[in-house]
Amino acid sequence: MRQLQQDFSSGELQLAEIPQPRTSSNGVLVDTRYSLVSAGTERAMIELANKTLLGKAKERPDLAKQVINKARNDGLRSTYHSVRSRLDKPLPLGYSCSGRVIDVGDDVTEFSEGDLVACGGAEYATHAEVNHVPENLCVSVPDGVSPRDAAFTTIGAIALQGVRRLEPTPGERIAVIGLGLVGQLAAKLLSAYGHPVLGIDIDESKVAAVDELEASAVIEQDNVEYIAESFGDEGGVDGVIIAAATDSDEPVELAGKICRERGRVSVVGDVGMDIPRSEYYEKELDFRLSRSYGPGRYDRSYEEKGLDYPIGQVRWTENRNMAEFLRLVGDGRIDLEGLVSHTYSFGEALDAYDFILNGGDYTGVVLEYERQPERENGRLDLESVPKRSVSNEISVGVIGAGTFATGTLLPAISSVDDLSIAAVATATGGSARAVGEKYDVDFVTTDYEEIVRDDGIDLVVVATRHDLHAEIAVSALEAGKDVHVEKPPALDREELSALVEAERSADGRLMVGYNRRFSDPAREIADELAGRETPFMAQYRINAGSVPLDHWTLDPEEGGGRIVGEVCHFVDLIQYFAESSPSRVYACGPAVPEDSPTRQNVQATVELEDGSTGVITYTTLGDDSDDKEHVEVFHGERSTTIRDFKTGRLGLNQAKGFESEFREFASAIQNGQSAPIGLEEIVQTSLTTFAIRESLTESEVVELSPMSFPGTSIEGRGFD
Repeated sequence: MRQLQQDFSSGELQLAEIPQPRTSSNGVLVDTRYSLVSAGTERAMIELANKTLLGKAKERPDLAKQVINKARNDGLRSTYHSVRSRLDKPLPLGYSCSGRVIDVGDDVTEFSEGDLVACGGAEYATHAEVNHVPENLCVSVPDGVSPRDAAFTTIGAIALQGVRRLEPTPGERIAVIGLGLVGQLAAKLLSAYGHPVLGIDIDESKVAAVDELEASAVIEQDNVEYIAESFGDEGGVDGVIIAAATDSDEPVELAGKICRERGRVSVVGDVGMDIPRSEYYEKELDFRLSRSYGPGRYDRSYEEKGLDYPIGQVRWTENRNMAEFLRLVGDGRIDLEGLVSHTYSFGEALDAYDFILNGGDYTGVVLEYERQPERENGRLDLESVPKRSVSNEISVGVIGAGTFATGTLLPAISSVDDLSIAAVATATGGSARAVGEKYDVDFVTTDYEEIVRDDGIDLVVVATRHDLHAEIAVSALEAGKDVHVEKPPALDREELSALVEAERSADGRLMVGYNRRFSDPAREIADELAGRETPFMAQYRINAGSVPLDHWTLDPEEGGGRIVGEVCHFVDLIQYFAESSPSRVYACGPAVPEDSPTRQNVQATVELEDGSTGVITYTTLGDDSDDKEHVEVFHGERSTTIRDFKTGRLGLNQAKGFESEFREFASAIQNGQSAPIGLEEIVQTSLTTFAIRESLTESEVVELSPMSFPGTSIEGRGFD
């Protein structure tokens, strides 16, 4: 299948052949019939991508500051790879489409195969022949509404949310500033609800194009303030919707001038917002921002997990706004015929964008798709240049290609001569092709089982979200593969038990991405500690920084929380230094933020069987610009420090051991040896991390029982 993508590094647009997305449990697969080009939003994205790196930095100084802080903390090399991976990730365009459902997730109840639906959402309702869309971002199309008109639904919901934020009451007279696509839809919606509308734009042709206007004014030609005062009952209009797109503050200033006292202003468009205080203060105006299509937008629980808001608490969600817009279209109260200025076949999509970017005269540009003859599988074979012949070369299949995988893991794997990346699997397929071409792989897929089943794959690297780590690792081990799974290997004891059983009965090896023990600074400390005769004390401080409360890592089911997902790293390093198993833990820490789905701040004391102790301080309360990781080890009247694993005379490089861990694992595979990290250590690290979580919750010391391996099940905090 094809998808319209933009290279964010160069700005180039292309119709890319990518694997068909996989259906999630709460999503549907849609055979696209029409998609609408949101010219304003998409043009801004394209223009940003066409800027130089300096231009991008000037446009987004917030991101430039993040890059500077990352370079200070992680070193130039790590930062370069991270930034490069983000720039290399192709950006799918479009967020409003319609089509027929061709596959339904197990948890979806509202749709069946064959249903005509309207879809919304960036990276979901894209310009692509097939889209995977979560249930809450789809609505059924009423009888009598064409697939072409249904493609307007998301943009219509944006305009409708702007109307709702204005809260017009019956009989109120409303002005709309900016009569592009969103502005015209806002005017049609207001008219459909019985409100007289004054349309205002700088372009005379756009003003003339809207039939629903009771009055109109052209900026710089007409006396807009006089017309607005005459149009309003007394002293101006009751409310203003700003749908313009400009850096200028003039729309906000004009809205203040034409509003009556105690009127309201709803801002939908991306405009300057330097509000003239005197005008707004003297009239006591309400200034309101409208966010996208409505409540639920940017909420992962709503959009990705399908958790709806109770209608008694949130009457109009983004999904209900989409449905209401379609109802008005179906009832004939909104006519979209005049809004379609250009229709292109999907194969002509690049011509459509050339027309838009070169200043063509347009309103609504739609792309029309041919019906897909049958559902494809999720695999796409790529043409490849002849590979170099290397004795005992290990063929690698990578499952998951997010920011960490593309910025860190894939560069590390490709740097090892004995490893050859042969396949990449991603959830949606949008970035799969770009990653596959960069690393010259044989095929890309959205079905990870394609990699697990492929006889040509020797090593499977699992870098998905945490809830899939154990499931995929077990599947790959059972298929006879060697497996490298990123931390954490499991989210609970049940998953850990299944992973252990699979590893112990499989021909392949299990390796977990506890990379810090393979770094040069950690190896130097381990060498110093090797001949010690007394226990050591270690202090490991992690200045983790905050993440949004709806971030997937905080979700107890998907990410497991930051303690299970990240603290395991630091438990492993202390265990590596001691060459001894943890025996007891005690953890405490403030429960902040209070509404976090899982605890984020912890100080854990880990006692080891040899008498050594390690204190892990993991906090989100520090300054992001400070060192992220600081390790101190005290023993034998000596102390050693690691500061962010920096290396080099000026500390400009960072060595966290990623290349070394893959190099050593490859050597173990080729030489028939055990994995560089033993299974018992992997299990002890997970059990210790679970104990830290338990101690933090129960406010008590947790004892860890000695480990033995006569059986294959996990009992309590240790094995039978």
